[in-house]
Amino acid sequence: MMPPVLPQSLKTTPRLDRWVRFNADRTVTVFSGKVELGQGIETAIAQIAADELDVTLERLSLVAGDTTQSPDEWYTAGSQSIEIGGMAMRLACAEVRSLFLDAAARELEVNTAELRVRDGTIEVAGTDLRTSYWDLAYVHDLELPGMVFGRVLRPPSYSARLAAFDASAIRAMPGVVAVIVSGNFIGLCAEREEQAMNALQAARRAASWKEESSLPSTTEVRDFLTALPSVRSDVHRQGEPSVTGSMRRLEASYSKPYIAHASIGTSCALAVHDKGKLTIWSHTQGSHFLRGQIAQVMGVTTADVDVIHKDGAGCYGHNGADDVALDAALLARACGRPVLAQWTREDELAWAPYGSAMVVRVAASLDATGRILDWQHEIWSHTHIKRPGWGEGVNLLAAWHMDPPFPVPPAKDVPQPTGGADRNAIPLYDFPVQEISYNFIGEMPLRVSALRSLGAFANVFAIESFMDELAAATGTDPVEFRLRHLKDARAREVIERVAKAARWAPGERGDGTRGRGLGFARYKNRSAYCAVIAEVEVGEALRVKRVVAAVDAGEAINPDGLRNQIEGGIVQAISWTLKEQVLWDRDRVLSRSWDAYPILRFDETPDVEVLILSRPGESAQGVGECAAGPTAAAVANALFKAMGVRARDLPLTPERIARAME
Repeated sequence: MMPPVLPQSLKTTPRLDRWVRFNADRTVTVFSGKVELGQGIETAIAQIAADELDVTLERLSLVAGDTTQSPDEWYTAGSQSIEIGGMAMRLACAEVRSLFLDAAARELEVNTAELRVRDGTIEVAGTDLRTSYWDLAYVHDLELPGMVFGRVLRPPSYSARLAAFDASAIRAMPGVVAVIVSGNFIGLCAEREEQAMNALQAARRAASWKEESSLPSTTEVRDFLTALPSVRSDVHRQGEPSVTGSMRRLEASYSKPYIAHASIGTSCALAVHDKGKLTIWSHTQGSHFLRGQIAQVMGVTTADVDVIHKDGAGCYGHNGADDVALDAALLARACGRPVLAQWTREDELAWAPYGSAMVVRVAASLDATGRILDWQHEIWSHTHIKRPGWGEGVNLLAAWHMDPPFPVPPAKDVPQPTGGADRNAIPLYDFPVQEISYNFIGEMPLRVSALRSLGAFANVFAIESFMDELAAATGTDPVEFRLRHLKDARAREVIERVAKAARWAPGERGDGTRGRGLGFARYKNRSAYCAVIAEVEVGEALRVKRVVAAVDAGEAINPDGLRNQIEGGIVQAISWTLKEQVLWDRDRVLSRSWDAYPILRFDETPDVEVLILSRPGESAQGVGECAAGPTAAAVANALFKAMGVRARDLPLTPERIARAME
C-alpha cells in the first residue's frame, strides 16, 4: 500500500505548533492560511479541528490569514479551502491528538486503546484516571498574554571572552524589546519569534570575542584521556591473584567518545517575573533542585521561585533544559514580560552537557580448561553527573557567563553501589578474582553530565566484547562461554531465552558480510536483566538489520510500555554505537549541526523483537537503560562474526572498521 500523500499545506508547514496551540486558559487556538470570503470556510475548518481534537467548538478559536502566525497556504481560491486547507487541518489535529494520547498512556500507565477524549480531557473509561491536553502540553506550546520570544547568543567556544559588542543597531531592529549584556551573557527579546532569530543573527555579527586554543589536539579518546591528570581508586576487589604456569593471559582496551543528547527538539522554557516572583515552566528532571539554583543566581529566596514541569524534547539525562530555564528567568526579569526562551540547534549540540568519554582496559587469565581465573577492569573517565543541585555551587550555564560569574563547581561522581563512570564495572559473572579500579579525571576539556545509563554503556560494551574475545580465544561458543561463568539463574535464563528466540546455532559463523553477536548485562547489577542478539550487514557502512532482546524486569506492570522502553533503548544505543561522537579542533566544538553530528535515521532502524520474561510476585524493575550496553556489545561482536574484525573504539564508523582491519 502506498503511503498517503500529504496536502501541500502540510508539506510546506510540517511543524504541528504552527497549526495548533493549547492556551493557559484551557482553550485551543488553531491557525489556518485559508480566509473567510463569505462561504463559511473558517467555521468549517474550525469544526474540522474541534472534531479531530475532541473539544467543543466553544473552546476553540481560529486565527486565519495572519502572516505572523498562520501557515502559508497560498490563495483562498479554486475551491481548495476544504480539500487542501481543511484536510491539512484534519491531519495536523489528528496527529496532535495521537501524540497526546501516547503521552497520556505513558503517564496513566495504560494502553492508548483504553483512553477516550471528552472536550480535551483524556480519561480511562470506568476509572477516575484522567489528564488533559493542557496538563500534558509541551513547554514549546505555551503562550501567555504579552509574551515575547527570547534567544541567547552563546560564546563561540568554552574559552571565549567578550571583547566588544555594540547593541545600538540591534535595539533599533523591528520587534526587539530588550538586549541584555552581562559579562559573556547576551540575551535578546522580541515580539515575534522570527524577529528574535533576526536579532540573534545580528548580535552574532556585532560581537567580537577573544579565544584561546584549549581543547585536546585529537578527538581520539584513547589517545588523550588516559594522559590527563587523574586520581585512582579501588572500586572492588575480590580474591587473591595467583600465578601458575598453565595460565593464559589476554587483555584489550576499549573507548567511548563524548556523546551529545541530540534531542530532535531543542531545549525551551517559559518564565514570568511579576512583583518579585518568578514562575518558570521547564522540562527539567529536577524541579526542586532547579528552583533552588535559580533562586541562588537571581538573589532571591526559594519561596519567590516556582518551577513547573512541562513536557519538552526527550533527553534521557542532563541536557539544556535546566540551562534554558535560567535563560528565560534572566530575560523575563530584564524585560518585564513573559519570555519563551528556546535554544538553537547549535546551542543544543555545542553547549549542553555531553555524556562523558571513557577508556576501559580489561585483562583476564584463563586456565587450561578455558575458565576465567582472574579479571581486571580499569576505567579512565570524568564525573557522569553535574546536574543542578548535585554537589557544590551552581551548575547552570548562564550563571558561569554573567558578570560577576558563579564559579564552575568541582566535579564529583556517583558512588557505588549504583556508580557513575564505574556503573556496571563489577562483572556479574562468577570470576574468583576481581580487581576493578577507577581513574577519576576531575578537569574536563568538555562540559559533561548525566546521559542515559552513565558509565554502564561503556563498561558493558567492554566486558561483553572481551567475553566474546575470550570465547573466541578458547574456541567456545559465546552463549556457552557466558553460561559457563554464570550461576545467577535469572541471568542464565535471559541468555538462553534470547538464544532460542533468535534461533542461535552454537558455533555459528558469519559469511564475510553478515554476522550475529550477543551482549548481556544486569543493569547496575541489581535491576533488570537484558540479553541482546544483533544481526549486522557490512557494506559501505556497518548496518544493524535485526535485534532480538530478552528482558527480565521482575513483574511486568505494563508490558507494552516495557517493550517500548527496550525498543527505544536499543535504537538509541545503535545510533551511539554506529554514528555518534563529538568532534572539535583546538579552539572549539565542531559538532554544531546534524551534518557534523549524525544520528541514526528512520530508514536505518532495524527490526526489533522483545521477549519479556515476566515474574509475577517479583519486584518490578526499571528497564529504560538496561539495553544500551548489551546492544553495543552485540553489534561489535556481530561485526567480528561477519568479518573477523575487532573494533574496540566507538563509534564503529567505516573509518574505524578499516583501521581495525589493518
